[in-house]
Amino acid sequence: MARWCYRHRLVVLLLWVGALVGVGFSASSAGTNYANVFSLPDTDSKTAYDLMEKAFPNTSGDTDTVVWKADSGSVTDQAVEDRVQPALDKIAKLPGVGAVTSPYAGDRGAAQISKDGRIAYAQLTFTKRANEIPKEQVQKVLDTARAAERDGLQVELGGQAIQRVQEPPQGLSEMVGIIAAAVVLFLAFGSFFAMTLPIAIAVFGVGMGLFSTQLLSHVTDIPDIAPLLASLIGLGVGIDYALFIVTRHRRGILRGMDPEESAVTALNTSGRAVLFAGGTVCIALAGMLVTRLAFLQGVVIGTSLTVVLSVLAATTLLPALLGFLGPRVLSRRQRRRLAAEGPEPERASGLAARWSANVQKRPRRIAALAVVVMAVLAIPVLSLRLGATDQGNDDASTTTRKAYDLLADGFGPGFNGPLQVVSVGGDTAKLVQGLKSTPGIAQVAELPPSQGVTVIQVVPTTSPQSKETDDLIDTLRDQVIPKAGAEAHVGGVTAVSKDFASVTGDRLPLFIATIITLGFLLLLIAFRSLVVPLTAALMNLIAAAASFGVLVAVFQWGWGLDLLGLGKEGPINAFLPVIMLSLLFGLSMDYQVFLVSRMHEEWVHTRDNARAVRVGLAETSRVINSAALIMVCVFLAFVLSGDSGAATAGVGLAAAVALDAFILRTALVPAAMHLLGNSNWWLPAWLDKRLPHLAVEPQETAPEPAGPTGPATAIHGFVRTPDGDPVEDASVTLMSKGGRQLDRVTSLADGSYIVSVPSPGAYLLAVTSDSYGSKARQVTVTEGPLVYDVELAEGEVDAVNRP
Repeated sequence: MARWCYRHRLVVLLLWVGALVGVGFSASSAGTNYANVFSLPDTDSKTAYDLMEKAFPNTSGDTDTVVWKADSGSVTDQAVEDRVQPALDKIAKLPGVGAVTSPYAGDRGAAQISKDGRIAYAQLTFTKRANEIPKEQVQKVLDTARAAERDGLQVELGGQAIQRVQEPPQGLSEMVGIIAAAVVLFLAFGSFFAMTLPIAIAVFGVGMGLFSTQLLSHVTDIPDIAPLLASLIGLGVGIDYALFIVTRHRRGILRGMDPEESAVTALNTSGRAVLFAGGTVCIALAGMLVTRLAFLQGVVIGTSLTVVLSVLAATTLLPALLGFLGPRVLSRRQRRRLAAEGPEPERASGLAARWSANVQKRPRRIAALAVVVMAVLAIPVLSLRLGATDQGNDDASTTTRKAYDLLADGFGPGFNGPLQVVSVGGDTAKLVQGLKSTPGIAQVAELPPSQGVTVIQVVPTTSPQSKETDDLIDTLRDQVIPKAGAEAHVGGVTAVSKDFASVTGDRLPLFIATIITLGFLLLLIAFRSLVVPLTAALMNLIAAAASFGVLVAVFQWGWGLDLLGLGKEGPINAFLPVIMLSLLFGLSMDYQVFLVSRMHEEWVHTRDNARAVRVGLAETSRVINSAALIMVCVFLAFVLSGDSGAATAGVGLAAAVALDAFILRTALVPAAMHLLGNSNWWLPAWLDKRLPHLAVEPQETAPEPAGPTGPATAIHGFVRTPDGDPVEDASVTLMSKGGRQLDRVTSLADGSYIVSVPSPGAYLLAVTSDSYGSKARQVTVTEGPLVYDVELAEGEVDAVNRP
């Protein structure tokens, strides 16, 4: 497939461009129809909501608030009323506004004025839900209300529709993330053309995913946060997947391969890992379905579709773009060096090789340090409290936050999250009396009944996010309502948030067990090992605990919130752990696959665990760290999205990816694999026979030596340092091309060695020294003995040089 896409590159490019333009035009014409469906079957708040919807069907539109405060005097002063009431009258006539309830409308409006007379509010009822109201209409409401301001009179607005208007322009966070990723890619590649390839793949994948999700919003319930999360994960994986493939392709050209063969080889190696990694991300995302929460089903659709399209772009569009660039995927300096000096030897050197050697020498110390760091970061997770953020968590400079604070000052902290006790039978009068005598309730108001349903508005004395309000809801359900002998249910936004958090918390263990089990099975089949997937599962749990510890410290304790401009601390959104864990487990599995697949490839050829881990880490750590740095930049850019859920997910995922890549995959995983030795690759024979075969690496195509078809011969020579000094006690191993060991010796004091060869043919010769480094080369033996000298440099890690 890669070769066909490479050779028919113009056709592939036109197909992708045509598909993007076509889907984009269709999505723009159809518009959006996102819906936040917090359907919680068998919960008290859901029953209350259903009863209210049946009895009061005309209250489905979004309700927002205009709040004003007089610095001196009272809001009932004629001067204040003469400025505010005309503005409210104008708002009532604007398109999209259904009704305006003014505090100046007789005795009924008196309840909308605070006791000290300095703060008042008016309720605006729109004709549609917040996400369906055009922003232009909401902006006119905002401008009309704010025009009534003057010195000594503050006017602010709150509500979901108003919150949408104050969000930054759409696409800002995505653009900042792409620019940051481009800088990292240019520093990694040193080539403008190579830099643009991962960016282009991500743009095509995310663009197709977002347009498709927008179209699907007309046929299924997709929440409005789904596109943000889809673009967040799509940009990250799209850029990373292309980065892995382009890195392998550039390495092939530098080793002297033809660009077409290099592209095909890159897709047949790293491309396989990309397919596998993309599949693990989708499986982790699909794990959200076990929670049976309708809100998350739309998130699964949007994010999984974007990941699938990003993988498709990386495996079809990318080889076509590589065909257009040819050798220009290298920098000019690399092309000049390749022309002047010829192909480079295949070796990992520099910082990556030195770090890999250090991990091999000090695995216990490095593993212990990594565990301590992750454990310290995980401590805050012990105080994790799930809930829901509201406009009280907005930045202090926003009008929604100012309106929230004014209402809390004038009418009490609980006014921003009233409870709705919905009664359908029993003694309602006794229930009202019981509510009024309940500690923690500031205000009780019984509304006129409709169709046998009575709604009692209950204003707590504490804020919607406080634990005391959660306890009050339990008291009403367990004690007050049963004692009154009424058939009633507690609803409202605050009660829904509490029930959602409870349901999510109850189902979280099943969700975690599901995605860990699925990930374990995938890695078990891919790497034919029990220890590797067990290690991966444990590391994923460590990464999750540490990243949630960071999340709690920032968003629940408030550490650094002012620095990030993310408003006020509060509980962690109830849906966030499920979404974050899905993305984290998927991305962690990506890095595990890329790291261990290279180790497994070396293990198959050498059967030397120490060498396999050392070579795998040395060759992949740089690209994994570059990929992680790109993801961190992309995720942190979503702090600018204006959506508190996306900003929280962005910070949490940035912390998770950074900890996973820079501490777990670069230090703890290889250190643990060194300590475990050959048991890393242990699998019972009976299980090996029953498992299906799923190869992350391509199968060996070169045939094994059939046997002694010719006379036995030998390879001999010296193992020396670059200065010519002999290397004593170096291990010299002769293997078949498939990795079967044929002979193994140790070099003598003068560095000499000799290994026996069963017959002429192609073999692998691996030389390893604890004091220096290691090398592996393909050698071809003819009729007579072969003289082959090996030079080892200190700290050098050289991979198997295969055609």
